[in-house]
Amino acid sequence: MKVEPMGDWKRTHTCGDLRESDIGAEVCLMGWVNRSRDHGGVIFVDMRDRYGLTQAVFDPGAAGDVFPVGESLRNEFVVAVKGKVRRRPEGMENPKLATGMIEVLVGEVKILSVSEPPPIMVSEEGAEDERVRLRYRYLDLRRPRMQRNIIFRSNVNRIIRDYFFERGFLEIDTPVLSKSTPEGARDFLVPSRLNPGMFYALPQSPQLFKQTLMASGFDKYFQIVKCYRDEDLRADRQPEHTQIDLELSFVTEEDIYALIEGLVSSVFEGALGEKLETPFPRFSYEEVMLKYAIDKPDLRFPLEITDVTEVIRGSDFKVFEGVIAGGGVIRGIRAPGGGKSLSRKQIDDLIAFTQKLGSTGMAWMRVTETGLESNIVKYFNEEKQKALIAAFGAQPGDLLTFLAGQLTDLLPILAQTRVEIARVMEMPPLKKFSFCWVTEFPLFEWDPKEKRWSPMHHMFSMPRDCDLDRLETHTGEILGRLYDLVLNGVELGSGSLRIHDPVLQKRVFNIIGMTDEQAEDRFGFLLEAFRHGAPPHGGIALGIDRLLTAMLGETSIRDVITFPKTQAGTCLLTGAPSTVDRLALKEAGVQIIKQRAVGEAPATPASNDEV
Repeated sequence: MKVEPMGDWKRTHTCGDLRESDIGAEVCLMGWVNRSRDHGGVIFVDMRDRYGLTQAVFDPGAAGDVFPVGESLRNEFVVAVKGKVRRRPEGMENPKLATGMIEVLVGEVKILSVSEPPPIMVSEEGAEDERVRLRYRYLDLRRPRMQRNIIFRSNVNRIIRDYFFERGFLEIDTPVLSKSTPEGARDFLVPSRLNPGMFYALPQSPQLFKQTLMASGFDKYFQIVKCYRDEDLRADRQPEHTQIDLELSFVTEEDIYALIEGLVSSVFEGALGEKLETPFPRFSYEEVMLKYAIDKPDLRFPLEITDVTEVIRGSDFKVFEGVIAGGGVIRGIRAPGGGKSLSRKQIDDLIAFTQKLGSTGMAWMRVTETGLESNIVKYFNEEKQKALIAAFGAQPGDLLTFLAGQLTDLLPILAQTRVEIARVMEMPPLKKFSFCWVTEFPLFEWDPKEKRWSPMHHMFSMPRDCDLDRLETHTGEILGRLYDLVLNGVELGSGSLRIHDPVLQKRVFNIIGMTDEQAEDRFGFLLEAFRHGAPPHGGIALGIDRLLTAMLGETSIRDVITFPKTQAGTCLLTGAPSTVDRLALKEAGVQIIKQRAVGEAPATPASNDEV
C-alpha cells in the first residue's frame, strides 16, 4: 500500500458535518478508519474524526485504484477521500448518527498514514486494564468518551474565562519555579544549575503570589493554573492538578459565596444545560461533623447521624456504659424503612463493614408499631426506648444503628457507614448534584506527632475578629474565616479571607512554632509587601479535575486529564520519571544516593556523580 502526501487536497468538511442538504455536493473528507466492512463486493468505511463519523463507499466500478485501496484499508489508517454525497439506500439509514442519512461515494482516495494493528480498540470501549489505556493514551484519547471528556473540559475552561472577564477580573500568570516553603504536602524540587546547591520548588498553589498581587493593586485576579504536590496518590488526586485560582481585594465571605455560586451555575448551565438552585446550603464545621461525621458531606442521601450518648447513659447495656464511662460517645444512624427492607444478612454485612473500618461492632434495633426490637432491647427500659425513638425521630419500619467509641476514632467509621447504608438500601439521590458550603473551621488543629499547633487550612487564613485577642490563650477554640465548597461528598474548593497585617501574620507563625527568623526566611517578600500597605483580601481555589469528574459522571480524575499519572506517579506513555544523564546531574550539582536494604552497609561512592 502506498502512503501519499496531502499535496493540494483541502478538507472541505469534517466527518460530522454532512447532512441531507449536502446531497449532490462534491466533498473532501480526512480522518481515521474507524471500521471497514465488505458487503457483497462493496467496501463501506466509517471515517472518524473528533466531530463524528461519515460512511464512505468504495464501489468496485470506481475508476483507477480506488477500490483496491479501499480493500487495503485497516482500522486507524488515516485517509483522505474525494467523492459525491448521496442519500443512503432505503432501509440502510442510521438514525443514531447525525450523518446517518447520507454517505460519500468515493471517487479518489489517498492513504495519508498507515497503522500497525492497534493494541487497544478505538472504535469501542474495551475491558483492558487502565495501565494499558495509559500506556497507549494517544489511542485511548481517540475514543468517543475520552474525546467527549477533553472537549467538555475545553468548553468549561472557556465558560470560566468568560465569566471572570465579564466581571472585571484579570488573568495573571504566576511563576512555576519558586521558593520552597515547606508546609502541607512535600514540594517537588528543581536544582538550579546557575546556583549550585540551591533549589527551586514547583508551586503547591499560587498562594503567596496571589496575595502579593493584591498588595500590588490588582484587585481581581484569576488563573487556571497547574499546582504540584508530592503526596500519595488516589483516584481523585494527581501530583500535578489544575485549579481555578482567584483572589479579590476588599471582600467579605458573602462576596466570595455569591461569586462562586454564580461561576458554578454558569458552568453547569453552559456545559450541561443543568440549572442549579442557589444559594447553596451552608453548614458550620461543628454542624457537619455532628450530622455527617465528615467535613465534606454527601448530601444526596437523607441520612443524618444522631448523638445518643446522653439518652443511653444509665441503661443496663454494659457495652455502651463502658464506652461512656471511658469518655467515649454513642452515635447512630436512622435508616428510613430499613427495618422492613433490610434482611438480617444485609444487617450482618453492615456490621462486618464497620468492623473492617475498625469498630468493635454495630448494634441495631428495628422500630415497630409496638416499640423497638433486637437482641439488645431488653437492656433498655420503656422510658429509654421511647427516648431513643424520639431522639432519632424514628417511625415504624425504620432501622436504628449504633456505633460506640472514642469520638476521633468513630468519626471516619460513621461517615463511611452512612454512605454504605445508602448504597445497600439503594437510596435514590435527592439531587444529581448536591452542593454545600462548610464554614467556621477551627483555625488550628493539634498535631500529636509534632506536639504543636498546625493550621487546619493554611497559615495565611484570617481569624474571626472576635478571636483576635484570644489567639495565644485559647488557640484550640479559635475559628477562622474559612470556607470549603463541597459537591456530592467531594471537596471542590477551599478558601478563606486572608491575613494582610504583618504583625498578625507573625503571631500566627509563632503559634505554629515558626520563629520570626524562620518566617522572614520563608515568607519575607510577602511580609515586606504587607508592611508597605496591603488591602484586606480573600479568595478560593476550585479543583477543575474533581469538578469535571463529577459533572461527567466519571469515577477517576484520570479520565478527565489528557495525560495523567498513575497512582505511583508515573507516566506510562512517556516513561517519566526517568533517569538523567550523569553529565546533566553533574552540571546541576546533584548526586544520586542508591536505595539500600534495611541494615545494609552504605556503598562506597562509585564516583563523584553517584553514592
